Amino acid sequence: MFLSLPAPVAPIAAHSLLIFLLQVGLLLLLAVVFGRLAARFGMPAVVGELVVGVILGPSLLAWAAPGLHGWLFPAVDEQYHLLDAVGQIGVILLVGFTGMQMDMGLLKRRRAAAAGVGLGGLIVPLGLGIGAGYVLPKVLVPEGTDSTVFALFLGVALCVSAIPVIAKTLMDMKLLHRNVGQLTLAAGAIEDAFGWFMLSIVSAMAVTAVSAGAVLISLGYLIGVIVFALTLGRPLVRGVLRAAARSDGPGLTVSAAVVLILLASAGTQALGLEAIFGAFLCGILISTAGKVEPAKLAPLRTVVLAVFAPVFFATAGLRMDLTALIRPQVLLTGLAVLALAIVGKFVGAYAGARLSGLNKWEGLALGAGLNARGVIEIVVAMVGLRLGILSVEIYTIIILVAIVTSLMAPPILRFAMKRLEQTAEEEVRESEHRAWSSQPAKSEQEQPL
Repeated sequence: MFLSLPAPVAPIAAHSLLIFLLQVGLLLLLAVVFGRLAARFGMPAVVGELVVGVILGPSLLAWAAPGLHGWLFPAVDEQYHLLDAVGQIGVILLVGFTGMQMDMGLLKRRRAAAAGVGLGGLIVPLGLGIGAGYVLPKVLVPEGTDSTVFALFLGVALCVSAIPVIAKTLMDMKLLHRNVGQLTLAAGAIEDAFGWFMLSIVSAMAVTAVSAGAVLISLGYLIGVIVFALTLGRPLVRGVLRAAARSDGPGLTVSAAVVLILLASAGTQALGLEAIFGAFLCGILISTAGKVEPAKLAPLRTVVLAVFAPVFFATAGLRMDLTALIRPQVLLTGLAVLALAIVGKFVGAYAGARLSGLNKWEGLALGAGLNARGVIEIVVAMVGLRLGILSVEIYTIIILVAIVTSLMAPPILRFAMKRLEQTAEEEVRESEHRAWSSQPAKSEQEQPL
């Protein structure tokens, strides 16, 4: 008796492959062009990269040339999933690389400040978002959506920060080595960990009734992941990277780092804690436990910052529709939510910074950096749209908040950082960060980050 084998899966269709290659090529091309254009105007490249998705999405291209948009970005789930997969690899590697550049010594010494800023930037916007969720026009809320679920979801959307956007902005502006840059990432990590935890709870509430046991299980997973990283994860990463370092050249080290980041991401994703949380933790382990020579990971830095990250940021706006803002009710609601998001995050982060002993310029810089919601808020909004919690109008408003806050961060950061002198510790850290690139400092500034 012979077992029947399953039929082989057909390869990707020729036309689908053609569309996918054109999408990635065009998005990367425009991301590089607009990134350089943004840099010419004194803004980080990530600003130009985010605009690309808006131009090619329903907001402009679908309106100006619907036939071309429908051919280049067909409304087929499988086609979008191909592009999303490339973008997800990009953001996971970007967040992992960001974790590699964290100064854990500084964060241990100033953990109270990081916690204070993170909690302040969480509590105030979360409260404002929940309050706004109860008073927004009911016509903009999907029929049948529970008001409490909607209010909680809006609170989560307004309280998150975007580590990928913050990291890319700090890299573009050469501020990642500064103490404020390190504290911004640490506080952002605290906010994102809480944000993903809350998102999993609210998403479950939208589908089924959530019990106290389910909440405790999710919290237990979060604590368990951190404990695993600090105990078994550290020697595991150290052993893998030491074995890879014995080979000549950087190839095996780069491969080992990518494998570790992807598997760590898969682990946290399987637990419902989101993939980028695992990537960030793994990046920290690589930098603290692995003791890798920066030159061996320089090729990874180049590929991530020059290829994967721009494609990811360019895809972020493909699903938003700014034409919905033509309606006065949607526009006024959008402006009100935007104001609450900006004020809530600034007030919370600034208050947390001042209560932690930081000066007013450090507080302003931290508020500006954490205000950048970027693609994390876009991911949150996409979850809400998929679950039916958000209408298209509210989804567009949340995406608008993500883009506007990301555009606001760089100029305010630049203004505040000019008033903070660089310390000797920061100069040492700058030299270490420069070692991650095989290029000298001047050439590095000319790269299209």
